[in-house]
Amino acid sequence: MSRSSPVVLGSISRDIELRGDAHWGTMTAMNDAISQLNGRVTGDQIEAFAELPWLLLALIAAPLVVVAWRFRTFPTLGWIGVLSVVLVGSVAAVFHQQLFFLLLIIDWLLVIIASLDFLALYLATNRGITASREIPKTCSQGVAIESLLTIENRATLTLLGEVRDDTPDGFVAQPNQHALRLPPTGRVTFRRKLTPSQRGAFRLEYVTLRFFSPLRLWKRYCQLPLESSVNVYPDMKQLGDYAILARTNRLSLIGVRRTRRIGQDSDFERLRDYSRDDNFRHIDWRSTARRNKLTVRQFQSDQSQRVVFLLDCGRMMTGTRDGFTLLDHALNACLMMAYVALHQGDAVGMLCFSDSIHAYIPPRGGRSQMNRLLHAGFDQFPRMVESRYDQAFLYLQNHCKRRSLVVLTTNVIDEVNGGAVTDYLVNINGQHLPMGVLLRDRTIFEAADHPDGSDLNLYRAAAAADILVWRDQVLKDLEHRGVLLVDSFPDELTAPLVNQYLEVKAKHLL
Repeated sequence: MSRSSPVVLGSISRDIELRGDAHWGTMTAMNDAISQLNGRVTGDQIEAFAELPWLLLALIAAPLVVVAWRFRTFPTLGWIGVLSVVLVGSVAAVFHQQLFFLLLIIDWLLVIIASLDFLALYLATNRGITASREIPKTCSQGVAIESLLTIENRATLTLLGEVRDDTPDGFVAQPNQHALRLPPTGRVTFRRKLTPSQRGAFRLEYVTLRFFSPLRLWKRYCQLPLESSVNVYPDMKQLGDYAILARTNRLSLIGVRRTRRIGQDSDFERLRDYSRDDNFRHIDWRSTARRNKLTVRQFQSDQSQRVVFLLDCGRMMTGTRDGFTLLDHALNACLMMAYVALHQGDAVGMLCFSDSIHAYIPPRGGRSQMNRLLHAGFDQFPRMVESRYDQAFLYLQNHCKRRSLVVLTTNVIDEVNGGAVTDYLVNINGQHLPMGVLLRDRTIFEAADHPDGSDLNLYRAAAAADILVWRDQVLKDLEHRGVLLVDSFPDELTAPLVNQYLEVKAKHLL
């Protein structure tokens, strides 16, 4: 062996040692890396283990959101309280991981119980509930009507909850809702009072039901479509009062005074009790002897006249008094006068207008005409537009050729509409007999009559007095030019209007 052999062997051995050290270092590094990786995985598992209750809570809450949106079913306060306890337990499980399995069992039990409770509620209320309503189709403004609502249960489960019937705008319901207890395959009927405060056509569209599940964990809202229509007409109680007082000769109690007719009436109308201002020549002695009470014959005029109401539905009639608009008061008074005129044998018509023609009822007589007038006027409301008197009087001229008593019901507050009212009422004076019904604004009169002494109210009183002086001049101008006038506050209009009509009849002005 040569000398170089020991050198080669030494170098080889050193190289092996170096490579071994490197391999050992690599193995050590790999072991350290594996140990660190194991430590990380264990930490992630621990963190996931701690967050798992929150995930369970999210899994429980997610179906609640879907159920509420899809089936209109919501948790009750009791169920929310249970979920709050679960939330507290989830927070505790983060710090005490030994509670996790107990919390998991409780969560699954709650899910099963709540699911069964929800399923019972859904199956009982899905298709087994029907509703029917009985309500008058017509009523009077301010007069309560009775509504009957019947709920029928076709399921075999007793249902508890509440029911609320639809209430249109402008109605007051008493009571507003009812406690509901539906027996299995049974029905329940509820009564309530509806008081309308507005005229017009109204619709009732649905019935709202709220049911509770057997365990009171859920409440479900159901809305059943149930359409009904109600037409609210002006209060016609005054017509009945007038008829009763007319039969008993006591019309003075409502402000209607008797007016002596010029000339003699020829048509016999009826027998009635004698009063002090009756002509003794009209006493029916046979009826007096039979009844043992003075009895007179009442006659009526044999002439049939025509009355046409022009009802302004524009901005002049938008003011309110005691919850009623000026148009409400005017319509009530006009209907009362129409009733009296029809009772007298006259033909009555009506034209409603603002910036256009809303409705026109040609003058006719008979009892059915009153229904036509009611139906034409019950859904007329004041609008914030300038009334076109030119269109209204032109329409009247084209559709009403015969001489008639034309009653224009409006309000004057400025020179624009005051001048229009004066011009058109005066222009028809030759063809028709014009009557202007001008409503007073009680606020302006009170401001002018009762200033309290402060500077602001004194200025208001001066402005109100200036308006009233101008208004009085308009009234005098109309009166001097042959226009009949009724100047009254809205809530006191009926009696002066009827008295003016009776005076026209008594003097045979038509």
